[in-house]
Amino acid sequence: MSLTDGQWEIAHAIAQTLVQEDTDVNEVGKILAYLRTIIDKSDATSRFLTYLKTLVKDGKQIGHSGKTLGYYRNIEITCSQYFKNNSDAHTILQILGWVSRLMRYYKDAGVPVGEIITPAASVVESARQSEIAKVTESQEFKEGDVIEAKVTKISGNKVSYEILGVIKLTEKEPKKAALLQEGQTVKVKIAALKEDGSIKSIKCVD
Repeated sequence: MSLTDGQWEIAHAIAQTLVQEDTDVNEVGKILAYLRTIIDKSDATSRFLTYLKTLVKDGKQIGHSGKTLGYYRNIEITCSQYFKNNSDAHTILQILGWVSRLMRYYKDAGVPVGEIITPAASVVESARQSEIAKVTESQEFKEGDVIEAKVTKISGNKVSYEILGVIKLTEKEPKKAALLQEGQTVKVKIAALKEDGSIKSIKCVD
């Protein structure tokens, strides 16, 4: 699994931030090790973010030095900036793996002070969002294209479609809704695209 451009930017931004704050790269290695142990749990990301908060909160009681507590605080603040509870845990694991490598690089080469690139994608997406992003990257959608979609739900004059197994859209189809059936595959026309090239709206043409 390779990182997207946006995820690379986040990895660089976290690494640069932590190096500028003089955070010990070994502490990043410890939180990575913890994430690996829970990676297959359904709530791995929220457990991980809670664990970081606990490290900061309980750090004094555990008797860590002020320095170590500072490292944990830096890591927790930076991670909660980029990772949310619904972010994909496997993606976080990959990004943090690169963060620990990049931190060593920046420690040796020096960080361009004051020049931390602000990532275009400010938060790591959920697994579903990253699936959609992959489909969008591999498919060149254009307005006016006619593609296949599966009808997943019909509610009044609203029809929910699924395209390429991941993209889900609900559209008002006053003329078509009564003629369609759930589970049916139909032809739809792309009516509008979002700025990132993903599909914004479609219309049934069958």
